[in-house]
Amino acid sequence: MRAQGNDRERIPVDQGDTEIRTAAAGRTQDATRRRGAVVAALMLAMALAALDSTIVSTAVPQIVGDLGGFSVFSWLFSGYLLAVTVTLPVYGKLSDTFGRRPVLIAGASVFLLGSLLCAMAWNMGALIAFRIVQGLGGGALQGTVQTLAADLYPLKERPKIQAKLSTVWAVSAVAGPGLGGVLAAYADWRWIFLVNLPIGVVALWLIVRHLHEPNRESGPRPRVDWAGALAVFACGGVLLTALVQGGVAWPWLSAPSLALFATGLALVAVVVAVERRAAEPIIPGWVWRRRTIAAVNLALGALGLLMVAPTVFLPTYAQAVLGLGPVAAGFVLSVWTLSWPVSAALSQHVYRRIGFRDTAILGIGLAALLLLAFPFLPYPGSPWQPALVMLLLGGALGLFQLPLIVGVQSTVGWAERGTTTASVLFCRQTGQTIGASVFGAVANGVLASRLGGSGDLDAVTRGLNAGTTPEATRRAIADAVHSVYLGASCAAALAFLVLLFVAPRKFPVLKD
Repeated sequence: MRAQGNDRERIPVDQGDTEIRTAAAGRTQDATRRRGAVVAALMLAMALAALDSTIVSTAVPQIVGDLGGFSVFSWLFSGYLLAVTVTLPVYGKLSDTFGRRPVLIAGASVFLLGSLLCAMAWNMGALIAFRIVQGLGGGALQGTVQTLAADLYPLKERPKIQAKLSTVWAVSAVAGPGLGGVLAAYADWRWIFLVNLPIGVVALWLIVRHLHEPNRESGPRPRVDWAGALAVFACGGVLLTALVQGGVAWPWLSAPSLALFATGLALVAVVVAVERRAAEPIIPGWVWRRRTIAAVNLALGALGLLMVAPTVFLPTYAQAVLGLGPVAAGFVLSVWTLSWPVSAALSQHVYRRIGFRDTAILGIGLAALLLLAFPFLPYPGSPWQPALVMLLLGGALGLFQLPLIVGVQSTVGWAERGTTTASVLFCRQTGQTIGASVFGAVANGVLASRLGGSGDLDAVTRGLNAGTTPEATRRAIADAVHSVYLGASCAAALAFLVLLFVAPRKFPVLKD
């Protein structure tokens, strides 16, 4: 009887274990489903930011033809870039203070509002202003999406989500110009902004429905360093404007240029003074005091610098020197978007063996050699030669960038990850801005010396497209682009040295 009683007592225990296991499995499946929905939302949000510049660039002739303002149309891109760059540190700190979800929802909403206003613009001035509104939201999209990618996945699985985000950028780089051209030619240029609305609404719905962050411990109300945010915004805006417009809207040593740089330096002092006194500074000092974060910031700033060479100057080289049409020239550039995400996805197998720093050193070392090899291509050469260089360069940079991002995000906890990610992206964006100014000056200087007078690459390229194509001009353009690639190889060498002498050999990774 006792044995029977014991048998009867085991039955509910077994049933309870089964129910517990079933409930646990159900919760796991639900969590997996929710995470998949959030990842889909992040990819859609990243697509909004990635498509923005490429889809607008092909519609510029139609926009200028409708609204006028040819002399200032470059601010359609510069204004957006400035707004994104200067808001990255602010959104990073806010996401650490209030959570990723409210910052991402607010940023996506501002971006969509800006898109709607751009579609309603009545002149070029209004369109530029609304593009800046878009950029104010775009800064939240770029920084918070990258931060959430690290929040959602443990270290072993982070390459998966980063590879997906890299694929979004690759697809956008290839599809954006074509989509923008089709909408501008067969519909209306305003649709390049309206197309953001359905994509953004779906992303917002998925975020609101499926992204749930853990409840934070109750405590004193967080203090936001609004004075620091305003100072950072003003300082970044003035200095980046000086870099973007210097040598373009006015000479480098002119009164407007010198005034902007002087104002920017004064605002740097203001930022330092405000941030030292702030209880919760927007740009905390530990971002630069920690060797790992400081080294990654400098290395990815150099990456932004060197990326200018292919993205800005290679299409001109392909058309002016190789004689390709715009579509074929775009293909020569876009091949690196095929190898970059593949290399990034496979980099985990390398950095798990040799570490984050050494993997990045390997990647940037290869990139430096490839950039250095470009000027030695035969003149005028065949299109497959620069295309091959770009294919290999994408693979090298994928091996460089992703280990650094994954590695630096893994050295900080949740409460510092948004600020850290934003500082990395801010340095990369700033590097691109500096690179565009510096390499533009280099290219124009080489071009003027080869042609025996003053001149700039844009004017010569317009003459080339109009049919005035003397051989001396083609060779001058080739020399100018070769000089830019040499400068880009120096930027890669700088990143190599920073990682070698500043970054610790082993990143201080925290346990998940």
